[in-house]
Formats: sequence, C-alpha cells, structure tokens
Amino acid sequence: MDNQEIIVRVATPDDKKYSTLITEEMESSAKARGTGIAKRSPSYIDEKIDEGKAVIALTRSGEWVGFCYIETWSHGEYVANSGLIVAPAFRKSGVAKSIKQKIFNLSRQKYPEAKIFGLTTGLAVMKINSDLGYEPVTYSELTQDDAFWAGCKSCVNYEILMSKDRKNCMCTAMLFDPKDHYQPEETKKYFKENAKGFERLLRFKQWKLLRPFLKRDSNGQSNGGGSKPKSLLHHLFHL
Repeated sequence: MDNQEIIVRVATPDDKKYSTLITEEMESSAKARGTGIAKRSPSYIDEKIDEGKAVIALTRSGEWVGFCYIETWSHGEYVANSGLIVAPAFRKSGVAKSIKQKIFNLSRQKYPEAKIFGLTTGLAVMKINSDLGYEPVTYSELTQDDAFWAGCKSCVNYEILMSKDRKNCMCTAMLFDPKDHYQPEETKKYFKENAKGFERLLRFKQWKLLRPFLKRDSNGQSNGGGSKPKSLLHHLFHL
C-alpha cells in the first residue's frame, strides 16, 4: 500500500467506531507472535481518544490502518507510547514508523519534561524507537508505579516478570530522557551497528527466561542443561 494513501493523525471522537477492531487486532496479533501484551478494552481505547492521547492511521477511504496511544505514570514523570498496532494488510509498509513518530511528537508536546519509555518484544519496534532517540535500558530506569506493572497481569509472561521481581521479562525496555539523551542520529547508528547483537539478545532472553517454566525431567532439572552463553548486551538486562 502506498503510504501517500494513508493519513496518520491525532484520533478524534469519531474514530471510536474503530475501538473494538483495534483491541481485537491487538489480541490476535499477540497470539500470532506467541508473545503477551496487556489486554485493553474498547472502552479504554475510547478514553484515550477522548483525552486526545491517541494517534490513528486511516486510508483516505476510511479503512483502519493502525493505532497507538499515550499513558502517563508517576504523576507525569514518565510517558509510555503503548499499544502500537498495524492492520495485517498494511504491515511492512512503513506506517508503523509514521505512527510512532506522530505519537512521539504528541507526547513531547503534551509532556515536554517527561521521560518516554516503551517495552517491546520485537526487533522492528526497537529499530523504530532507536531512530527516534530511545536507548535500551534496564527495568530499574522505568517507572516503578505499581499501576503500570499491574497492567501486565493479563500478559502471558506476567509470571516471568514477577519471578524476576519486575527487573526483567521477555520485553526489552527503551527510554528517551529529554534531559539526558543522545541524538537520534547517534542511537540510530548504534542500533544499526549492533542489530545482530540485539537479535541474539532477544533470542537469549526467550531461552533464558522461559527455561525455568519448561517441563522438568525426573531429576528436577530443566530440559537442556549446560552452561549458558552470555549475550553481547547481557549487562543491560541483568540476565
């Protein structure tokens, strides 16, 4: 699909007609990837739209293309650009990057002093975040607001998160700090130079964090014993 036929803008109340479709696609997409996301209801999407904290992408004919919204935590000290979703027919078209750019700009406009963070299990989203100036960080640099972490309860990986005392999980944490950050050109270059390392890290996290939850053998040992190779970015995530 030609991106020129897609409009990316701040969502308006008229766009609430897409809320059920958006939440259904969020859930089905997570299931298809075999990863978990915190579930959101259509009424929650409606609320974000009414607050002017959502970005939507539509074709000129009104077909829904994508969506993302803003959440605030720790009394506005932290902002999350959450729920990024693109309709299957429009994936790999570049629209996800356009949506992320728009929601990032909206976040900076509404909360210029806030730290903007995100959690993702996907390398493609990590690249988009890097292009915007986000850096990979440990979970300790994110909001410690209990309400934020409570939103992970509906995620299939919540047990892993809690087993790690909220210090690690399947997602990778990324942060943009307006008071102390690299320029997008620098973070973009860093990601490009270390893309293979990040890809190995994601696979390593999946293997390392899932291992304790795999079926144990008769001796009480997890399947697939042996020493564990350390990832290039091991120190960032306390694995």
